[in-house]
Amino acid sequence: MHIAVSGNIGAGKTTLTQMLSKHYGWEMRLEPVVVNPYLEDYYKDIKRWSFALEVYFLKERFRDVLDIAHTNKTIIQDRSIFEGVYVFVENNYRQGNLSETDFHTYMELFELMTDITKFPDLMIYLRKSVPELVRQIQKRGRDYEQTMQLDYLEGLNNRYEDFIFNKYKGEVLVIESDGMDFEHNPDDFRKIVDKIDARLFGLF
Repeated sequence: MHIAVSGNIGAGKTTLTQMLSKHYGWEMRLEPVVVNPYLEDYYKDIKRWSFALEVYFLKERFRDVLDIAHTNKTIIQDRSIFEGVYVFVENNYRQGNLSETDFHTYMELFELMTDITKFPDLMIYLRKSVPELVRQIQKRGRDYEQTMQLDYLEGLNNRYEDFIFNKYKGEVLVIESDGMDFEHNPDDFRKIVDKIDARLFGLF
């Protein structure tokens, strides 16, 4: 079984992925953020580094797709290959950070991968408003994120809404996470677990 946790920057994907991995005993796959050699330069000059950063992420996510397809373990993944394409790459293209040529080259590369790319069994979408995202980003204090433009974050949120509710064809569980503190509040975490149990195992 393959579970993906999706959501904008600052939504709490990695924290929830780690907590669900521990709770259910699922194997965890985290997004390769820290080791991405383009990330710091990207936030300093998004237009210059967009194509290189997105190709790097695509490579890493496709590697995960291949690994997940050949395991009999239940995998929980921080961000899927689909939102990497239809949220982040499309947002960069719409905001003029990717040229027409780079965008079409990237999409052709992704389309070559789709024949062996299946939807996760369940995608958990952490839905959060832009003000809450900004608050969380400031709280965690990653230096390279502090220069992020608000219109970039808002663009991503708009793309997420379009992706989840209009484009994605797989199974989705939407978690309205504004006001939630599932990391520190056991009741909030239990609410999420109950929803997952109901969807995956028919409980409750």
